[in-house]
Amino acid sequence: MRSAISVAALAVLLAGCETIPQPDPARGIPVTASAQTVPVESTDDAADDPAIWHHPTDPAQSLIVGTDKQAGLYVYGLDGARRGFYPAGRVNNVDLLTVRRRNGDAVLVAASDRNDELTAHVSLFWLDPGSGALAPAGRIEAGPGEGYGFCMALAPDGLVHTFLNTKEGTIYHQRLDWIDGIQVRDTRTMTVPTQPEGCVVDGRNGTLYVGEEAAGVWRFDLETGEGELVIRTDGDRLVADVEGLALAPAGEDGGYLIASSQGDHAFAVYRLPDFGYVGRFYIADSETIDGVTETDGIELSLANFGPAFPNGLFVVQDGHTPSRRQNFKLVDWGRVIGALGLE
Repeated sequence: MRSAISVAALAVLLAGCETIPQPDPARGIPVTASAQTVPVESTDDAADDPAIWHHPTDPAQSLIVGTDKQAGLYVYGLDGARRGFYPAGRVNNVDLLTVRRRNGDAVLVAASDRNDELTAHVSLFWLDPGSGALAPAGRIEAGPGEGYGFCMALAPDGLVHTFLNTKEGTIYHQRLDWIDGIQVRDTRTMTVPTQPEGCVVDGRNGTLYVGEEAAGVWRFDLETGEGELVIRTDGDRLVADVEGLALAPAGEDGGYLIASSQGDHAFAVYRLPDFGYVGRFYIADSETIDGVTETDGIELSLANFGPAFPNGLFVVQDGHTPSRRQNFKLVDWGRVIGALGLE
């Protein structure tokens, strides 16, 4: 059964909140968001997945890229204001990396492209951190199926590794060379039995985590390609659909894995490397920002993002807002650390 909410944990949490949200024992411990983005323009089910770019010298100027899966990619500041938009069409999940180009560092943004429902593609862009503008960098074919979940990582050899999930359960792993234009070095496939979506790479040990919506979280060894279901949905700690995944790494292989438990509007936290269950939290209403329901994508960075987010930034998609148009909520990760008593 779910862990009881401790008085000590609640005291730490509530001391840092602008209001006192009412605990919901079924969903875990409440935290509140510090900011939210303006809604995407599309109506109904539109916003989906965020990615975070941390400014190396001025953290307050960091950016968030979010998908509108009916229209394209938005770029936001930490105040939630819109900084840019690119009409990429039906893109679902997004990720970004800072890579080295011949003329210096650049921010590579990539998204799962669903404009062709029969063949999965990845669309790539260069992000201008100063203006928030996105410029097309290419579009690559992965293989049969409808593109859905997506994540990527930068390998020690300098190649970009992309992981594109399809609704049919195939995971396309591609290695990209981007120095002289985007080129695919090779493609291999992994599979899960039913529809996956969220994924995240732990570059410390070459591990890919994939959420299979109905079943739980898979761990894949990127050297061998072998996978196993390491966390199962149980209708209690983790409720289907399993959507976004995020990492809070610590040390060589420690930290936490966070999963969006979309079925009951909460987030489940597991300890690494043994996947021991730690607890659950949810994002509640505050005086100025509504709470979060039906979250799809999530993203976490443990960097210092300035006075508003000194302990890291947790960004989540919100499926229902007062405006009836979806947006993204920004949470100081320190609130979650205090709520659950994380190390």
